[in-house]
Amino acid sequence: MDGRIYRKVLGQNVSSFRKKLGYSQEKLAEKAQLHWTYVSDIERGRRNPSLQTIVRLAMALNRKPFELIK
Repeated sequence: MDGRIYRKVLGQNVSSFRKKLGYSQEKLAEKAQLHWTYVSDIERGRRNPSLQTIVRLAMALNRKPFELIK
């Protein structure tokens, strides 16, 4: 399967979970120790984050990592 599909799903899930928590991209980035522009790029499917970054985002969103890519 094409990796772009996974990036798109990841981005949509990160955005959805972030909004459910009422977080801005800046707040999520702070909690995940990332730059807000990097979070923005992930949400738009423009980045291919490492497993470590996916875990950091999941923890900041109170989710399990697999929930971000399913």
